[in-house]
Amino acid sequence: MIAYRAMLDVPRELVRYLSRLLAAERRARGTRKGTRKLTCWYQALMVLVWFRKGEDKTLLGAGFNVSRATAYRYVAEGIAILSAQAPDLREALQRVAAEGWSPVILDGKLLPTIASPSTTAPTTAFCDPYAASANAPSPCSPAARAPA
Repeated sequence: MIAYRAMLDVPRELVRYLSRLLAAERRARGTRKGTRKLTCWYQALMVLVWFRKGEDKTLLGAGFNVSRATAYRYVAEGIAILSAQAPDLREALQRVAAEGWSPVILDGKLLPTIASPSTTAPTTAFCDPYAASANAPSPCSPAARAPA
């Protein structure tokens, strides 16, 4: 196998941000210094390379001089730490509603709008699957969207 250097087109600040999150997580877990193969910086770089290039974990690990199992573990840890920073769906929708965004496409899925009962004009509707009560179905269910 031949190793080579490559450029990664992500801002240095992003690597620094993720490495600080990783360092905080390691401190919270009580990880002792020198017990990990990669520093937080190189682990962050590995995670971002995987996001950017979708590299096979065996090749990714070889590029960072770690085993495939360690590459899987380091990438999974980075993903978990980043996802913990993201707002949940309700928070994200409340934020875009407050900022006046229209329309909003989530995960590439177009959600049907629900006509307002007071007018015939369609309104943008927030399809909340958790809004179902004991007596009413979720507004996301086909029964709730069916014309009366």
